[in-house]
Amino acid sequence: MDSMIDTNVLIRFFVGDNKKQKEQAIVWFKEATKGERTIIITPIVVAETVFVLESFYKHSRKDIMASLLPFLAMPVLKVEERDLLLNLWEEYLNGLHFVDAYLLTSARRQSQELLTFDKQLLKRLQSQ
Repeated sequence: MDSMIDTNVLIRFFVGDNKKQKEQAIVWFKEATKGERTIIITPIVVAETVFVLESFYKHSRKDIMASLLPFLAMPVLKVEERDLLLNLWEEYLNGLHFVDAYLLTSARRQSQELLTFDKQLLKRLQSQ
């Protein structure tokens, strides 16, 4: 069975502030490990997860990366744009917002021009 995951499942899994929901998330991930379920992770859900962990839960960027990077690398998960999501963390740790790090990494990998008015992002583009 293919199952797309929502941000709140990831938040419960990583934060554990609702024990029952965390346990259910673990069940779903175990099913994926056994090949009983395909769990699809989309970039928009990863972005929202980062935003919630950083803004609401006040997790540090290093802690967010330490949680999400190995999670996204798990081969039992079907992570859309996995390579991009695994390779944007340096930009994120160096101060860019997650979405800006995603855009910059994507543009670089595809040799595309990135159009923006964001001063911090423009500075990064000019330093290439």
